[in-house]
Amino acid sequence: MPADPAAPRPPQDSPTRAMARAGYEAVDGGAAARANAQWWSAESAGYLAEHGAFLGAADFCWCPEGLREDEAQLLGPLPRLRGSRVLEVGAGAAQCSRWLRARGVDAVATDVAEGMLARSAELDAMTGVSVPTVLADARALPFEDATFDLAFTAFGALPFVPDAVRVHAAVARVLRPGGRWVFSVTHPFRWAFPDDPTAHGLTVQRSYFDRTPYVERDMAGEPLYAEFHRTMGDHVRDVTAAGLVIEDLVEPEWPAGNKDLWGGWGPERGALLPGTAIFRTRLP
Repeated sequence: MPADPAAPRPPQDSPTRAMARAGYEAVDGGAAARANAQWWSAESAGYLAEHGAFLGAADFCWCPEGLREDEAQLLGPLPRLRGSRVLEVGAGAAQCSRWLRARGVDAVATDVAEGMLARSAELDAMTGVSVPTVLADARALPFEDATFDLAFTAFGALPFVPDAVRVHAAVARVLRPGGRWVFSVTHPFRWAFPDDPTAHGLTVQRSYFDRTPYVERDMAGEPLYAEFHRTMGDHVRDVTAAGLVIEDLVEPEWPAGNKDLWGGWGPERGALLPGTAIFRTRLP
């Protein structure tokens, strides 16, 4: 899952790669995507140190609200999944795929960050559940056409590329007819609000319609990290342009028992505003 825009980030090891400025501005899409791959690789250990307990080593969490697949069954009932081939896109350390494989599901995980796949191997050793992983850009999946019955991502890939429609198209290509693509993203409403999970974060500060990306740059002006905003309509158009059909849109409510804070997410604001959108789509 992504960090929130405007959240403080640790500097890179080299002082020349330390963050010099951050804000909402135009950025070269190719450079931003490459920077994100490098950032997630370098930050993989720190990310798991901060969020690993919440995510689990072999658990399937869709979002900061804490919605788990064993409860939601957004992929479908387990007996049916055991007969399917499943692809996780932007898997991070592959916790979701590890949960599936522990239950007898044939799951494969991809990520663009080498560091994240290294963390996945560490979790394999720790849990005794091995996940096949592939280093790959989500926009150019290295699989044959019609290879998978199901694909999913929990906050992976889509926020970190300027051309999310290419991710949907790549997934549609590797799905078999009738296959499903389920993905969770930051709810588009969140872009308009500041990165504050308390009541102070309930005042709109940006236009919902402003697609200017959030970018962090080094002292040379090169991007270190970027996130790209899409409205709800943008998501719908990207999905349908790839030939997929939307079956459902889930907006998880914040559960009373979840006291965790995750960037701009938390119980105060979560009680009033959606933080996550989960799309269930199908290839006809």
